This record gives sequence, structure tokens and C-alpha cells, in this order.
Amino acid sequence: MNLIGNIIWLVFGGFVAFIQYMVSGFLLCLTIIGIPFGLQCFKIGFFTLLPFGRQVRDVPGQTGCLATIFNIIWILIGGVWIALTHLFFGLLLTITIIGIPWGRQHFKLMSLSFTPFGKEIF
Repeated sequence: MNLIGNIIWLVFGGFVAFIQYMVSGFLLCLTIIGIPFGLQCFKIGFFTLLPFGRQVRDVPGQTGCLATIFNIIWILIGGVWIALTHLFFGLLLTITIIGIPWGRQHFKLMSLSFTPFGKEIF
């Protein structure tokens, strides 16, 4: 079932979102200051590529002062807009019963894209 969900996800916008996260990550990695944020874009992008069958969880012991500061900077720079976009599409997809599985994936992406530092994908 995960394979079918991932294929439909890729066809209907998942691959485009993956490319956008990769380009953003590459552009952020061009500067030294943007490297940690670019790496988070890569993490979110690879999760966006195949989200079915994968989960996001907090890393115990990893949420220190630096991760908190980076999450605050991430939220202020654009993380809130990315999270709101995933919230919008998640709500839009969950209106219909057929779209609920894809809406749930957007909600997972929303939680990861709002505060990506200190989280891992498994």
C-alpha cells in the first residue's frame, strides 16, 4: 500500500516539491551561514519524495540550545510559511475520504517543516 501511495504522491506534486526543496537546499548551502538550513531542506526534501511508510520523531538529547536557536531562525525566515502551506493542502485533501492518506502526509510534513532541527525520519 505504501508503494501505491508514494507513486500517486510523486505523480501529483511530490516530485515537484522534492525538486523545490533540493534547489532551496543547494542555494542555502552556497553560503557558510546557510549550510545548516540547507541540510534541513535536504532532509525535508528526501522525506517529501517518499513520505508513505516513514515517520518523524524527536531525537532525544538532540534538542539543545543550538537546535532551539536554529528552529527559531528557521520559523522566522520561512518555516511558518512552509508549514502553513502543508496545513492548507492537508486540510484541502482531508475534505474527501479518498484524499485522507495524502492529507496525513502533508500533516507529517507540516510538523517537520515547522521545526526541523532536532527531528529525525525513520
